[in-house]
Amino acid sequence: MSRLIAQDSTAIEPMTHRRIRRLALPAVAEHALQVSVVTVNTWLVSAAGDLALAAVGVASPILYILIAMFAAISTGATVLVAQAHGAQRPDRVNEVARQAITWGILLVLPLSAACYLLTPTLVRLFGDDPGVHTEAITYLQVISATVIVLFLSLLCGGILRGTSDGRTPLVAAILANIGGLVASWVLIEGHLGVPGYGVAGAAWGSVIGRGMGLAYLLGRMITGRTRVSLAGRHGWRPHWPVGKQIFRLGIPAAIEQLSSESGFAVLTMLVAALGASVMAANQIAFTALEIWFLTSLALSITLTALTGQSYGARRPHDALVAARIIRRWTLAWTGFGMVLLAAFPRPVLRLFSNSPDVVDAGVNLMRVIAVLLPCFGMLLLTAGVLRGSGDTRSPMVRSVVATWATVVLAFVGVHRFDAGAEWIWGAYLLTIPVAAWLNWRAFARRSSEAMNDLSPEPEAAPRVAAAAT
Repeated sequence: MSRLIAQDSTAIEPMTHRRIRRLALPAVAEHALQVSVVTVNTWLVSAAGDLALAAVGVASPILYILIAMFAAISTGATVLVAQAHGAQRPDRVNEVARQAITWGILLVLPLSAACYLLTPTLVRLFGDDPGVHTEAITYLQVISATVIVLFLSLLCGGILRGTSDGRTPLVAAILANIGGLVASWVLIEGHLGVPGYGVAGAAWGSVIGRGMGLAYLLGRMITGRTRVSLAGRHGWRPHWPVGKQIFRLGIPAAIEQLSSESGFAVLTMLVAALGASVMAANQIAFTALEIWFLTSLALSITLTALTGQSYGARRPHDALVAARIIRRWTLAWTGFGMVLLAAFPRPVLRLFSNSPDVVDAGVNLMRVIAVLLPCFGMLLLTAGVLRGSGDTRSPMVRSVVATWATVVLAFVGVHRFDAGAEWIWGAYLLTIPVAAWLNWRAFARRSSEAMNDLSPEPEAAPRVAAAAT
C-alpha cells in the first residue's frame, strides 16, 4: 500500500454529500457538455452521408488508443496532486503540476508524429471500404497532428480537479464546446461564406474548440487564479524523481486504458467487417453509450480525486463513504439509461440516420449497449477509487483480463457461429461484472487495512457517521 502523507486530518472538510456534489456536479456538467459536442458533431457529420459517419466510427478507436497512452501522465498527476492537496502542501501541488506538463509534452509529441505517419496503415485495419478509409484518414490526420491540445486540456483539468476545483474545468469545457460546435457547423457543410470541408471540417472544429478551452485553463493557472500556479520559470525542467512517481502511478492506468481501447478497436474491426450499415449503426449506438459512459467517468474521476485527498489527509474512511455515495448515484443514472435505450432504440437511431438499413441493424445492438451501461459504470467507479488510494496495478490486471477475454469470446462467436454485432459487444456482459466486483472487494480490503494502520481520531468517527447518513 502506498505511504499515506502525514498531516493533521482536521484541516480537511468531512466527507459529506455537499462536498461530493461540489466537485461531482461540475465534472458531470463538463462531461455532459462533451457528450453534447459528440452528439451534435455526429449529427452534423451524418449530413455528409453514411460514409462520413462510418469514417468517424473507424477513426474514433484509434484516437482513443492514443488518448489512453496519456493516462501515464494524467492519472499519476491527478492522484499525486490530490494527495498533496489533502496534505495541505501547495508547493508540492505546483511541483507535480509543472512536472506533469513537462513530461507530458515529451511523451505526446513523438506519439502525435507516429500516429500521423501511421494513419493510412492503421485505418486499413478496419474493413475494406475505400470510401470509408479515405474519409477516416483525413479525419484522423488532423486530430493526430493537433492532439497535444487535447492532452493538455485533459491534463490541466485533471490537475485542477485534484485540488477540488471543478468550476474552472467546467468553464473551459463550456468555451470549448460552444467554440467547437460553431466551428464545426461552419466548416463541415460550409456557412458564412466558408466552403464546406466535410469530415475534415468536423476534425478542425473540435481542435478549434479545445484550443479555446485550453487557452482559458492555462490563462487562469498562469495568472494565479486557481489553487495551482504555473507562474514563473522554476520547476519546469524535467526532474526524474517526480517524473518517476508520476509514471509509477500512471503507467498501470495507461496500460489499462490502452488495453481497453485496443480491445474496443479489435471489436470495432469485427463490426466493420459486417458492412457500412452495421458500422454506421455501431457509431450511433456508441454515441448513445457515451452519454452515460462519460457521466459515469466523471463520477469516477471525482471519486479518484476525493479518495486521493482522503488518503493524503490520513482519512481513508472518508474515501469509503464517498465511494458508497457515488456508487448509488452511478447505479441510478446508468439504470435510467438502460431503461430508456432498451425501450426506445428506434427513435434514438432515427435521430442520426434515416436509412432503414442502419436503423434495423442498430435496434438489437442498442439494447445490448443499454444493458452494458451499469456494468461499465461500476467498472469505472471501482477502478477510480482504487487509483485514488494509490493502487493502479490491480484494477489494471482485472481490466486487461476482462477486455481480452471479451475479445476472444467475440472472435469465436463471429468466426465459428456467425454471430453479429450484438454478440460482439454483448460478450462484455460475461466479463465486466466480475472485474468490477473484484475491484470493489479489493478496495474494501484496502480501506480496512488503512484504517487499522492509523491511530483512532476522536472526532473522525462521528463526522463520518453523519456523512454516511
